[in-house]
Amino acid sequence: MSERKACELMGVHRGSQRYRAKNNEANEGLTERLKELAAEHPRYGYRRLEVLVNRERETPVNHKRVYRLYRKAGLALRKRKHKRIRREAVPQRLLTKPRQEWAMDFVHDRAQNGQKLRFFGVVDQYTRECVRLAVDTSMPSLRVIRELEAAIAAYGKPERIRMDNGSEFTSRAFLAWAAETKIELVHIRPGKPVENAYSESFNGRLREEFLNMRLFRHLRDAKEQADCWRKHYNDERPHSSLGYRTPSDFAQACGARRAEQACAA
Repeated sequence: MSERKACELMGVHRGSQRYRAKNNEANEGLTERLKELAAEHPRYGYRRLEVLVNRERETPVNHKRVYRLYRKAGLALRKRKHKRIRREAVPQRLLTKPRQEWAMDFVHDRAQNGQKLRFFGVVDQYTRECVRLAVDTSMPSLRVIRELEAAIAAYGKPERIRMDNGSEFTSRAFLAWAAETKIELVHIRPGKPVENAYSESFNGRLREEFLNMRLFRHLRDAKEQADCWRKHYNDERPHSSLGYRTPSDFAQACGARRAEQACAA
């Protein structure tokens, strides 16, 4: 007797009927095999598992059947979610003197011998001086600390430093160093480079006027040229935001003015 006739005899509308899946032995065996293969290959999706299953069978299994059993067994891959750092926006302060706030960041390049070069620049946001420009093939947090200590020895300690959320600037060693030296750290919000505008501006000048204009034979050559360019940037290059004075001249004028104010007081 057909399904339609059976429904008519019972007085039940055919549209109210639903198909009930049958858990036969073949499906149970296929499900167990899928679980075993998924345990061996945790990052394989159902399409790869289907290929592995069909390699073992004479009659291929329909991919829809594999997918249905795969989902029912809870084997679907979970997408890995990347954790994003959440930070509050820190407004820019009105700077009135040197060493109130430094900004730092990395710029990447490559030498002719294939070495990857990483340039680490630190800028005084008030005087626009490049207080440090280091280059190496890698720049972990401990190396960043050493470079900052060298800059502090030459220019004095800043009140705070602005930076992005790179691993070098968020490591425990770096955070502990900042707490010990009593330097405030300002981490910008992820995806908001405009909040570190002074460093971004310096990176642009570094790229356009130095990295794009020079060839570095190797790491030592890059270090020598970086030292020369930093001196040129501080002592010779006119800066438009400083009234076309050099950063060194502007810093000296600031020092002279502060000395006069201290004497007057």
